[in-house]
Amino acid sequence: MRDTLEQLVVRHTHRIPSPAGPAGSGEVAARQFDAALMSVGFKLSGQALEHLSSLSGATVAGTARRVLSTVREMVGDHVRHNVYFVDFPANVPDTLDFWMRCIAEALADDASRASTLQQLSHGVVDLLTLPSYGRYPHAYAEMLAAHDELIPAAGDRLTVLHLGGPLQDEVTGLYLALAGSSTPLGEDGLRDLEILAGHCVAGPQPETIPVRENRAVVNRARLVAGAGLLLDTVTDVLRLACALSGGDVTLTEPTRFRTLPRPVRRALLAGLDAVVAASPAKLADVTAHREAFKRLGERLHPHEYPHWPHAADVFAVARGEKEARSFDSRVEELLAMHDVTGAVNLLSAAPGKLFRSLDRLLRMALTQDERDTIAETAGQVAGEVSGRVLLSVAEHLRNRAWATGERRVFVGRTGRAWVTEDTRPPVLPPERERLIAVVDAEMRRRLPDTAHVLVDPDVLDVALPLSGRATTAGLGVLPRGSLSPVDGELLRFFVYWKEHAHTTDYDLSALLLDADYRTVTWLSYTALSDVEGEHSGDITAAPQGASEFINLRLGAVRGTYIVPQVNIFSGEGFEEVEESFFGFMLREAEKAGRPFEPRTVRMKSDLRGPGRVALPLAFLRGDDGRWRAKWLHLYLKGHPSANRVEGNRVSVATLLRGVVEREYLTVGYLTDLLAGRGTTVTRWDGTSVPDGPVTYIGLERPDGLHPDSRIVTPENLRDLIPA
Repeated sequence: MRDTLEQLVVRHTHRIPSPAGPAGSGEVAARQFDAALMSVGFKLSGQALEHLSSLSGATVAGTARRVLSTVREMVGDHVRHNVYFVDFPANVPDTLDFWMRCIAEALADDASRASTLQQLSHGVVDLLTLPSYGRYPHAYAEMLAAHDELIPAAGDRLTVLHLGGPLQDEVTGLYLALAGSSTPLGEDGLRDLEILAGHCVAGPQPETIPVRENRAVVNRARLVAGAGLLLDTVTDVLRLACALSGGDVTLTEPTRFRTLPRPVRRALLAGLDAVVAASPAKLADVTAHREAFKRLGERLHPHEYPHWPHAADVFAVARGEKEARSFDSRVEELLAMHDVTGAVNLLSAAPGKLFRSLDRLLRMALTQDERDTIAETAGQVAGEVSGRVLLSVAEHLRNRAWATGERRVFVGRTGRAWVTEDTRPPVLPPERERLIAVVDAEMRRRLPDTAHVLVDPDVLDVALPLSGRATTAGLGVLPRGSLSPVDGELLRFFVYWKEHAHTTDYDLSALLLDADYRTVTWLSYTALSDVEGEHSGDITAAPQGASEFINLRLGAVRGTYIVPQVNIFSGEGFEEVEESFFGFMLREAEKAGRPFEPRTVRMKSDLRGPGRVALPLAFLRGDDGRWRAKWLHLYLKGHPSANRVEGNRVSVATLLRGVVEREYLTVGYLTDLLAGRGTTVTRWDGTSVPDGPVTYIGLERPDGLHPDSRIVTPENLRDLIPA
């Protein structure tokens, strides 16, 4: 368990918990540890190196073993990355020549000659039936021998690991940060929170847990430990039941409830009874999840506990035996009568719902008086709305200047994306600007008082993480809509997957588009090379794991956009395989080295989402000729099998256009608000740091900051969102 907790701290904070061990002369071991870290693109901070050097060699060696294992997995170096073409990116053949060679080898093979001749007689050959196609023709060691050693370069990634406090302090701090987050966590974050909550249940707790999914995970740990539950709605109990059954605490997907032990049933029913007894109006929340409550009632047996009558009322409402009119139904009734003012007055009692309804209310308003009432009421209750909702609404309004007929991009909670025509009339500019000003003023008021903000210019275009589901777990990953600079001459994508129970074929491809989002060319297993670069070759099964690469020379790219994608040709989905991840590397000129070099990895993210086509990010060439990454984290539904880049070019281009042309709220938006109220905001030049404490916001934490400084990097970017 200790190793797991230490791994979580390193992965989430890029800090090494201060090792507990005897003093000694660990200088040699510490420098060896630092050298090993540098080989995979990491490095000890000066303070961490000094502290480890003061410990015994055995203590340093144990720490090094655990941390190296963690960072190698973070960067994708914990598996073997082989390629089909042994000296890739050199000597990649022409696609048709390669296919003809595979056919010739099949004809020379006694076992495959007859079937190949039969296919040729019909004019079509299935590549998957050719013995030499899709399987590694050489061992991993042979591939390594074909490549010279990588020469380190100044442009290689170097992620600094800083010294943290004692392990328990670090674990507690991470738990409080995740549990008390003001924005929802992603699937991986919830899983990590579950581990931390079980360990920290008897320790300090966050003052509030505003995100309901987080509360469900914490409540599960509290229930197991016999601690009191944190419940204030009937839906809190439903989410807890989902957590206990290993289901979806977001309530997006239905949960198959397990048979629960009697003590657990009593705890859930007692919680329901207490919530409803304190506020009978909360029975109205049942209707939103009627079917789930009906299925839960079958597991809890409320009829066995007559002394909790309010809990029984919950399931009576779910079955339709008792009426509990919801707040939303009252709003809908008023809107059905076109009583916009009445609906606004009612919604003022639920400020969050009011703000989420602003677009609809403004579209229904027929008079200026109604529009004025909407804006004035929003201004009056803005102080009671969560920061995440305010920012989400402000971002939405900034993108509502379009005229009817534009394409509208939808992205679900799980990253599934689709496009449809936007038939909504535009929101009138005066009200739109007035409401944006309301949010700006409220955000300016809520931002914490800080004398000096030091900001890395490269972080200003990073999108605010309004939801943890707008990103994925990994290294160097930024929220959807973020822009980050890409400095290098060679861009190399990679995908790795390992099938779980069925033969699985993933295909890495790259679509190149011009400024009007029209196809220029692509690289894939059907187009192994072009003037821009090379594909490493198609691997069609991964029982021991498989990798594919695409190498691009950025200076040779024709077009404006590069869109890497992972298509599932056959087999298990992204959520079914044992492991799958995507990433990219940057190198200078024609550098030597293996196809996968951890020091050059700029980003590695897990592939865990719905659909059969993954779009992790895209690359955009600016007017100045420089390339930048645009983060997507999207999944297309695709086809059950045989997905190819040729078949989804139009949908990918449409989605990309929707994301590229959308205005996202960024870190720069918040720093402008701070500067507007008098806070000193300084752009960091990458060299000297102030002597006193600052609030530092950047992609990486620099060494030498004052110990009392507040540090915000992508790992804890959610801390910028005011409660």
